Order: sequence, then C-alpha cells, then structure tokens
Amino acid sequence: MKDAVAFLRANPLALAGLVLLLALAIGSALVPWLSPYTPTRLDILHKLAPPGPTHWLGTDAFGRDVATRVLYGGQVTLAIGLGVVALAFLVGVPLGTLAGYAGGWVDAVIMRVVDAMLSFPGLVLATALAAAFGPSLQNAMLAVAITLAPQFARVARGQAVAIASRPYVEAAVTLGLTRGRILTRYVLANGVGPLLVQSTLSLGSAILQTASLGFLGLGAQPPAPEWGADVSLNLDYVRSAPWVALAPGGAILLAVLAINLVGDGLADWLDPRRRAERD
Repeated sequence: MKDAVAFLRANPLALAGLVLLLALAIGSALVPWLSPYTPTRLDILHKLAPPGPTHWLGTDAFGRDVATRVLYGGQVTLAIGLGVVALAFLVGVPLGTLAGYAGGWVDAVIMRVVDAMLSFPGLVLATALAAAFGPSLQNAMLAVAITLAPQFARVARGQAVAIASRPYVEAAVTLGLTRGRILTRYVLANGVGPLLVQSTLSLGSAILQTASLGFLGLGAQPPAPEWGADVSLNLDYVRSAPWVALAPGGAILLAVLAINLVGDGLADWLDPRRRAERD
C-alpha cells in the first residue's frame, strides 16, 4: 500500500486520472442525492436555459437539467463499459490462453479467427454488428464486446506462449497436474498483469465505442440518458445553446482521458523497469 501511494505521488498524471475517474464514478453514483431533478422530467417553460445557479450546466430543448442527465448518463456509460470489458475478458482470455498453451492446430484455428476480426476497424465492426442486431443498449454492448474480445485473446496468447516454457510450468506437467489446473493456476495467474492493463485501456475504448453507437442511434434510445445519444440529440442546438452538446461530449472526453491515464500508470506499476525509470 505504501509503495502504491509513493508511486502515485511520483506519477501526477496517473494520480490526476484516478482522482478524475473517482469523481465521475462517485458523482454518478450519488446523483439521486446531489440533484433535485430527474433525467427525464420535462420543463418546456425553461428550455435551453443557460448555465446558472439553478441549472449548473443549463437545460436542453425539453427543459431537462443537463448536469443531471450527464451524471445519470455516467451511471449508464460506466456500467456499460465495465460490463463490456468483463464480457470480452471472459470470452477472449480463455481462448487466447488455450491457443498459446496448446499450440498446433488449436492455436492456428483460434488465432486465424482472431486475426480476421482484428483486420476490421473496431468501430466499423461494432457498427455493423449493432445494425445487424438492432438498435438497443444491450445489442450495442454485445457488439462492442465482440470487437474487444480478440484484443484480449491476442494478449492472453502472448502471455501463455511466454509462460508455457517456464520451469514451474514444466514441473507442473511432470507432476501430472491436469491441463485445466495448469492453465488457471500457473499460466493465467502469472500473466494477469498485462491483461489488467489491457482491461483498463479497453474500458476507455468500450465507453468511446458505445457512445459512438449511441450517437449513431444504434445504442441507448431516447429518453434514456446516455452521453453519445445526448450529443446526437442536441447537435441542432449547438450554435444557440452549445452547453447541451458540450456537456455530454466533455464527459466522454474526461472519462476516456482519466481511464487512459490510469491505464498508463498501471502499466508502469506492473513493469518494474518502467517504474524504475520514472522513479
């Protein structure tokens, strides 16, 4: 714990990212107690009101409080990001670990499928899948998870290939341990560091892709608060009332920036050589 505190003090960018991410998460979690408004309550008499003491970030074209919608949208977006990364991790990591440890035709089949999926830009593939599945938040999550799973598989395979030749793995094989136990207790457990870094970086990508699908109308549907959908909904008013689009767009920017800063710091923390260089 002391080492972690010292590392954060020596890495102000990682600390800033962690503080910003915690602020977004806590604000989104406590919004029912922080705001007297609800995200879908209409107040046409006060539509497009500028930021002020009553509405800190103004109101949108339906008189809804923008700050409240941003914080409620944070609940949706952050939960989606975590769910997408968890699903991609659970699918990609076992496949990649199995491919790297087993080798041969198993490796060839799994990695050719992974290479084929990685040949498409992530957002293009996610858009195509979401359009095929139909516009909904659940389908958008599934589409983004499918695009992220190959990245986890590739990282897991690289770790498995490197760890499979280690003496402790060879000793476990000699002792007659089952393949499942070797994969989970020795291969996967000792390669979890890079996978955690990949999870952190993929969280930012998941949020950005899900918001992009919401912007295109393939994710969350109105009137549900979601950052990407809110940016799309308010683009018509960006000249006369810029705060209605800048607020959810800025929330996306800050969330992805904070996550990437934390991910970069985590990569340094788990790599002794990079940590020594910064110290």
